[in-house]
Amino acid sequence: MTDVTSDAAATRLRRSPLHERHTAAGAKFAPFGGWEMPLEYAGGGVLKEHAAVRTAVGVFDVSHLGKARVTGPGAADFVNSCLSNDLRRIGPGRAQYTLCCDDATGGVVDDIIAYLYAEDHVFLIPNAANTAEVVRRLRAAAPERITITDEHEAYAVLAVQGPRSGELLAALDLPTEHGYMSFDAASFTDSLAEVELTVCRTGYTGELGYELVVPAEHAVTVWDALFAAGKAFELRACGLAARDTLRTEMGYPLHGQDLSLDITPVQARSGWAVGWDKPAFWGRDALLAEKAAGPRRTLRGLVAVDRAIPRPGMTLHVGDKQVGTVTSGTFSPTRKQGIALALLDTDANLADGDEVQVDIRGRQAPLRLQKPPFVTPSTH
Repeated sequence: MTDVTSDAAATRLRRSPLHERHTAAGAKFAPFGGWEMPLEYAGGGVLKEHAAVRTAVGVFDVSHLGKARVTGPGAADFVNSCLSNDLRRIGPGRAQYTLCCDDATGGVVDDIIAYLYAEDHVFLIPNAANTAEVVRRLRAAAPERITITDEHEAYAVLAVQGPRSGELLAALDLPTEHGYMSFDAASFTDSLAEVELTVCRTGYTGELGYELVVPAEHAVTVWDALFAAGKAFELRACGLAARDTLRTEMGYPLHGQDLSLDITPVQARSGWAVGWDKPAFWGRDALLAEKAAGPRRTLRGLVAVDRAIPRPGMTLHVGDKQVGTVTSGTFSPTRKQGIALALLDTDANLADGDEVQVDIRGRQAPLRLQKPPFVTPSTH
């Protein structure tokens, strides 16, 4: 993640409909998936923003995430024949984590949240950088009766996360009682407008949380209302740097690091998001073969024994033998030590509790294998 330092660079990036609000709050910006988004805010920074989500409530603007709509007779069946997870495990009004895999290799094109509205209506939220490719693949496979619409800039997405997130939304008369990975349509009214939005019990932090899918033209209205009500709940605006430390503490994968075209769901230990019994989905044959044979490497969790902070791309060793590579690594504000996700060679036969060495600029530092999550989130 690098800062956007020139006006010329910024003009090539998309901006959230909340960009002016972030600027006024003293946000430090960085490019994410072709968008200029807040990395952290003045007066807070990563540590305070991270703590707010673990102890009270924070709000992230994640409008850079993609949005695509699949409609038409049999839309749900079509999506189910393409993406990895089984939509038949859920019903209308529920959301599901799923994967778009490459049909030939089983590598992960993207990880996606699918909102099942009805048999003829599925809404998808992919990652920003991969939205166009996911849409392209779906359109190439879709029969004439199915329409895939790229709505990337039509909606803002606000992630309200933390143990007090439900209290905050309830103060705005928004729904909060629906179950995890379910969503409700809602109406929010202020003195200026009546806003129709979707409230989903999802997030990327491990805490109680909700994601609000809001028409882009009403994003400022909802943002301002959250902060007006949020003073009573210690609400803090949070940037994508805190989002990264929070998700790493939970062991949640990030596409492009822990999942990619070169890293399959079997290697990433994401087989729970694969409908293995489905007759068809992209990558099925390759993934079934890899599962049967056993992957050559798997994603594991690591914690630092000393003060080392592992970073993506660092190599891992046992003695003189390289046994893996760090895919995600950071300092855990909650544990106050380094944590990481890493791809480790299966034939190294490493178990939780074993130690490996990470190469940090020529210095070998010990890391201990530990199954994520690395922290215990608040009850939700």
